Amino acid sequence: MTSAPAAAGTGALARYEAVIGIEIHCQLKTASKMFCACDTQIEGAEPNSHCCPVCLGLPGTLPTINKSAVEWVIATGFAIDGEVATTTRWDRKNYFYPDIPKGYQISQYQLPLVANGKLTFDTSEGPFTVRVRRAHLEEDTGRLIHEDRDGRRVSLARRSLIDFDRSGMPLMEIVTEPDIRTAEQARRYAEELRLLMRTIGASDAEMENGQMRVEANVSIRPIGREAFGTRVEVKNMNSMRAVERAIAFEIERQAELIDGGGAVHMETRGWDDPSQSTYHMRPKEEENDYRYFPEPDLPPLTTTPEWLAAIKARLPELPAVRRTRYQTEFGLSGYDASVLVNDLASTALFEGALAAGEGVPAKLLANWVTGEYMRLVKGEESGGSADPVQLAALVKLVADGAISGTNAKEVFAEHFATGRVVAAIVEARGFRQISDAGALGTAVDEVLAANPAAVADYRAGKGAAVGFLVGQVMKATRGQANAAMVQTALRERLAKTE
Repeated sequence: MTSAPAAAGTGALARYEAVIGIEIHCQLKTASKMFCACDTQIEGAEPNSHCCPVCLGLPGTLPTINKSAVEWVIATGFAIDGEVATTTRWDRKNYFYPDIPKGYQISQYQLPLVANGKLTFDTSEGPFTVRVRRAHLEEDTGRLIHEDRDGRRVSLARRSLIDFDRSGMPLMEIVTEPDIRTAEQARRYAEELRLLMRTIGASDAEMENGQMRVEANVSIRPIGREAFGTRVEVKNMNSMRAVERAIAFEIERQAELIDGGGAVHMETRGWDDPSQSTYHMRPKEEENDYRYFPEPDLPPLTTTPEWLAAIKARLPELPAVRRTRYQTEFGLSGYDASVLVNDLASTALFEGALAAGEGVPAKLLANWVTGEYMRLVKGEESGGSADPVQLAALVKLVADGAISGTNAKEVFAEHFATGRVVAAIVEARGFRQISDAGALGTAVDEVLAANPAAVADYRAGKGAAVGFLVGQVMKATRGQANAAMVQTALRERLAKTE
């Protein structure tokens, strides 16, 4: 089956209910690997240059627990309102694959570090809460690179190379209950969790760099039936859009298979972005296939109330709390609050400008961050940056009527590109807004005299003529006239001459 499904599996969901559980692996931000001292900064490094006997699984080596990685999982537990274990232990997850140097992975099975959490997020149908079954620590595997003989990376390879630099990286696995029912909910959950990881600092969670990997267990059942269907694991989704599309495709694929008299088999399927379809990878393993048993080389891990309290105290304001605060404290819409909070750079600019500029209107500032700032960041000028102090100064000028909105955009664009101080740009360009009644009156009189046709249109009942005349005054004053005062002056003069 290679054709794309109906949008978000809408065809299948008219007859079946999807049951979806999500497993997410996040690479944690630590200086060293999970059980050894190897550097985690492997981006761009030569293959197999960040390895040691421990992460290569050589005989006679012993692992050592990375305290920072443990603390990041505990912090995540508090952030998702989960239960942090007082005692946990390590287990060996046994399976054989070329990129598993030891033939097993050190993980947690029976006693995870965090259990029974939850995460609430917005969807097109309103807020939705997903229960988080567990969050635990484990080590990452190596990386297989499939190449043709001339070195090109291909799907059907003549040879496979192994890079063990990633082996032993600290991973947090977060597993939900099967509460999700739509592809959109799955995507929104993954997006909210990624934002949470970035906000607390646990992970950069860049999917394209392999720092966050999303896997979905998808099954369907006839609407009204309680028993679950046969689940299929979907992997290799490298973007949030791919998460939604892959799950939507899999829902539709299973529905078409059942409707045609076939049966869904438990398997692992990959997502192929070019064809927008899933494909068979291998039969799905059961838990007993991994032959878990306690890790003999590591002692149980015990937490203390003092340690947990210190970790909890370091948590920043969480995204959901911040979105609510922006709406209640600053009067922002739910949409504007979400746009601000969902981008950490925008959040930092907004918060910094508020702190720097006394009396800066928060709603106007939010409009500038979500509007001009984000436009410049996403555009060709994306190499620039904005200083919170300078943005606060600019927004204050706009709010006080000292500079027009049009000219302010020019000032901000130059500041973003060059870093120049706002006051210097305004002075150099002569952008101070004209609010003197006498000077504006002279400009208005000249425009009225130069545009008799527009004046006649206004007298004939064409109210739009005022807008044209305002534009002419703004043009004559290089955009520096106070637009509100100009419109008032025009109407007063036009009324006198009727």
